[in-house]
Amino acid sequence: MNTPMSEETAKPAAIVAADAAPRIRPSNYPEPFASMVSGRIKQPLGDLFGLKNFGVNRVRLPPGMISALRHAHSKQDEFIFVLEGHPILVTDAGETQLAPGMCAGFPAGGTWHQLVNRSGADAIYLEAGDRLPGDSVSYPEDDLQAVQNSGGGWSFLYKDGRPY
Repeated sequence: MNTPMSEETAKPAAIVAADAAPRIRPSNYPEPFASMVSGRIKQPLGDLFGLKNFGVNRVRLPPGMISALRHAHSKQDEFIFVLEGHPILVTDAGETQLAPGMCAGFPAGGTWHQLVNRSGADAIYLEAGDRLPGDSVSYPEDDLQAVQNSGGGWSFLYKDGRPY
């Protein structure tokens, strides 16, 4: 007798992270910003296991690419852990060369940050962030702000409040 698989039993017990399917939509940013991160590949790992309180992504950042626009979250804490490569962490304090085994954290409301891959090889890192509702994101160098809606999706606005 075949019984339907519940959502819980459909979740894997464990996987090889590098084998996870990439996120279908490469970026939530509106243009022209989406093109700036079009080469990065995010593999949502936490979602595979049904994690609700925080997200975890394995990210491949090819040479010459940025992880995101330099940004800071109002409510979300973020954490990165470098697995391979040598990305550069860009923050308010300047630039820091990272290497495998290094990590960095960004408390909500804290430092603006992004990773840049200026090397000739891919950088691979894990990024984790909580999923507190009501988050917003500021971008100091760009005429952009992001506001999380009640369903958890994102709306992008110009800094003067007009929608993209």
